[in-house]
Amino acid sequence: MATLKQAFRIASSFQPPCPWRHIRLFSSRTTGQQTEKSVPYQKTLKEEAPQGQGPTKPVPASADVVVVGGGSLGCQTTYHLAKMGVTNVVLLERDRLTSGTTWHTAGLLWQLRPSDVEVELLAHTRTVVSQDLEQETGLHTGWIQNGGLFIASNKQRLDEYKRLMSLGKVYGIESYVLSPGETKDLYPLMNVDDLYGTLYVPKDGTMDPAGTCTTLARAATARGALVIENCPVIGIELREDDMGARRVAAVVTDHGTIQTPCVVNCMGVWAQSLGKMAGVNVPLVAMHHAYVVTERIEGIQNMPNVRDHDTSVYLRLQGDALSVGGYESNPIFWEEVLDKFAFGLFDLDWDVFTQHIEGAINRVPVLEKTGIKSTVCGPESFTADHKPLMGEAPEVRGFFLGCGFNSAGMMLGGGCGKELAHWIIHGYPEKDMYGYDIRRFHHSLTNNNRWIRERSHESYAKNYSVVFPYDEPLAGRNMRKDPLYEELLQQGCVFQERHGWERPGWFHPKSQAPVLGYDYYGAYDQTPHEDYEYNRLLSDEYTFDFPPHHNVIRNECLTCRNALAVFDMSYFGKFYLVGPEAKRAADWLFTADVSKPPGATVYTCMLNMRGGVESDLTVSAIDPGTQDSALAPAFEGDGYYLAIGGAVAQHNWSHIMTVLQDKKFQCQLIDQSEQLGMISIQGPYSRAVLQEVLETDLSNEAFPFSTHKLVKAAGCTVRAMRLSFVGEMGWELHVPKEHCVRVYRSVMKAGARHGIINAGYRAIDSLSIEKGYRHWHADLRPDDTPLEAGLAFTCKLKTDTPFLGREAIEAQKAAGIFRRLVCFTTDEKVPMFGLEAIFRNGKAVGHIRRADFGHAINKTIAYGYIRDPDGGPVSLDFVKSGEYTLERMGVPYAAKAHTRTPFDPENKRVKGIY
Repeated sequence: MATLKQAFRIASSFQPPCPWRHIRLFSSRTTGQQTEKSVPYQKTLKEEAPQGQGPTKPVPASADVVVVGGGSLGCQTTYHLAKMGVTNVVLLERDRLTSGTTWHTAGLLWQLRPSDVEVELLAHTRTVVSQDLEQETGLHTGWIQNGGLFIASNKQRLDEYKRLMSLGKVYGIESYVLSPGETKDLYPLMNVDDLYGTLYVPKDGTMDPAGTCTTLARAATARGALVIENCPVIGIELREDDMGARRVAAVVTDHGTIQTPCVVNCMGVWAQSLGKMAGVNVPLVAMHHAYVVTERIEGIQNMPNVRDHDTSVYLRLQGDALSVGGYESNPIFWEEVLDKFAFGLFDLDWDVFTQHIEGAINRVPVLEKTGIKSTVCGPESFTADHKPLMGEAPEVRGFFLGCGFNSAGMMLGGGCGKELAHWIIHGYPEKDMYGYDIRRFHHSLTNNNRWIRERSHESYAKNYSVVFPYDEPLAGRNMRKDPLYEELLQQGCVFQERHGWERPGWFHPKSQAPVLGYDYYGAYDQTPHEDYEYNRLLSDEYTFDFPPHHNVIRNECLTCRNALAVFDMSYFGKFYLVGPEAKRAADWLFTADVSKPPGATVYTCMLNMRGGVESDLTVSAIDPGTQDSALAPAFEGDGYYLAIGGAVAQHNWSHIMTVLQDKKFQCQLIDQSEQLGMISIQGPYSRAVLQEVLETDLSNEAFPFSTHKLVKAAGCTVRAMRLSFVGEMGWELHVPKEHCVRVYRSVMKAGARHGIINAGYRAIDSLSIEKGYRHWHADLRPDDTPLEAGLAFTCKLKTDTPFLGREAIEAQKAAGIFRRLVCFTTDEKVPMFGLEAIFRNGKAVGHIRRADFGHAINKTIAYGYIRDPDGGPVSLDFVKSGEYTLERMGVPYAAKAHTRTPFDPENKRVKGIY
């Protein structure tokens, strides 16, 4: 039997693998002593594989929902659908439950993540496997609560863990920061000589795949669900409705066709094949993912599971042994996914796995002389941002995704299964699932193989990296460039990536910093970039203190406040809603009254049925015309121009199209995002500068705030809109792409004597929070209502006009507001980034959603939703009467709560009153 040390020595003597070599299954080299290739569980469902060729139960003629794939997500979704009352649900598994990827998963559950939503999802999974299922069925799922230990070898890593600890206090999750000595007392076999500290979470644990999934199936069946194994799906039938939308009609198997309006793709690694049957893109890749199981280790019993992020290794307790695995920089892609691979494993490629061994031996030295009992190398699916793919596919109505779980399907399964079930039944999830929603990806990316492969690799390789606030991907870049990209690059723009777009982050005056082609961090014999300026600038920002470019961004902000700045916002989504029933559609879609004469612009929200905010945007009424252009489409009836944050444009497009289809409104939604640029000029001198560029009167009387008009700029027709997202007097110029550079240069030339500068989205983030403007998916999400977020003014409740979500808003208004968004400032100049715990009178009442530094008021500003710990409504008096502290990385800071924005509360500056 080979030991880990022998494996390390022998594998290191091999030559590195050739780049992009063809991967042959079951052919990798081993250490010479063949170890068993099997999972470490006492029971799997492989031994109970169905006999014969037919399904285990008759295939029904119809179902309300058909779930395809009997792994963790399929079983959890089926269970939660049945529990929510959908009893006519069918789960189809091509072989045996768990036979794809679930059966060989490590089954770890960590409660703390750098996301409030994920903490809640994990908490539900834990409740399901440790309590609910056993109470419902009398069966034990295999849950073991042995705790979790996060290892920090440096200050930054421990700071990250302290952030998690502070967030955990809001959710009642017990955790402790331990010294190296305390860690040694807890885990005597651990080497702590190189430790900075650890985070111990006593109620973390491990799950058993077979035990969990069989119990889920038993509980779902008891509620009326039908679980059919040995029944592969061979086709999806679609129909086209009278609005031209493609919808699911049936699921086809060799043993019968099931008529259904809804199919759920929970096929994991094989999800793309089911997607192709319906014409749905499923942007994931399949990779080999491995761990090894040791022989018995004396003294390891009852030890917590370990994640040593800095060596990219985890150690999972396996009875009296350990499973050792991790995330490497050169994972093997499974290039040709085999349909028939039930309960299949690959031979372990020691060339790839070796990098984990030295870190594991360093952390637990007894491993050096411990034998390897078995190797487990199976397929897993990974995505571009290491987040699952969920929700209704934009291509086909009724086709839902529940796949791409990046080896976390067991851990996230309970929470995600519940949310997916709610999504299917009600049309939206209960929690903010945008980070998992397939609509977070632009449609041009979901079938772009280069982007999917590069981003999935980087996300996999960086899975254990510290999550810093200002990190950006190096993979899959330069997919979408706006017309000003080259112009701004030459002026030192440091770009961010959003929705495939390259958008200005901030400006580095000393040098250019282009984003280069992805080098896979030197893996696969790729030559890593040398003297990579963009990567160097990013690396400088890897801190939880004020970043080194803090003063550069401060200059951008203060120049905007005191003179003027130009922001390239061309990545914005720019849609037209036009046609005979566009007004009816607009009245229903938008919370604000947009029934204004052409020339008016209105800030508004869009809601879901429970009143949650699906979007905030501006809507501008426009005149009908006959000459079609990007600036003024040809249409009859009513028309509206919609400007939407570019990072969420696909989500908005899909939401609007879904509503138009469901309500059968006779109108069109037209996307001109790629055809129009957007240049925003903001600051006290904006009027003086633009008066030289625009051929129109810019006085308050002639061009008031929240209006727009078509005008000439540098000889080109543009749509000028008097709006601001930074709290200053200013205008947005919506410009045909072929004229963007010309208009931009004219603005810069006119502004030179006024001290005009370029500014990016880092400045926008600071300026907007300082003014109290919301950012969707930060302090405004689908699980927040306008009343909670301080946006009641956007709701036309004083009219009789119905709108989507109105009933929920009216009910909430009548019942009282039980959570409220509050602005906080701290006198101590300390950086905050979100997730900090909010304490009122010594009790945890919420956490910070969004934070930044306000340079004009020279204070840290943070926004978070608070609750009354006694369960009462959160009134303004409740807000004012408390004493607050914000806990950052375990350290409390005194804070002041504001019921109005601390910067320009009278809202004078946007009106030109200085």
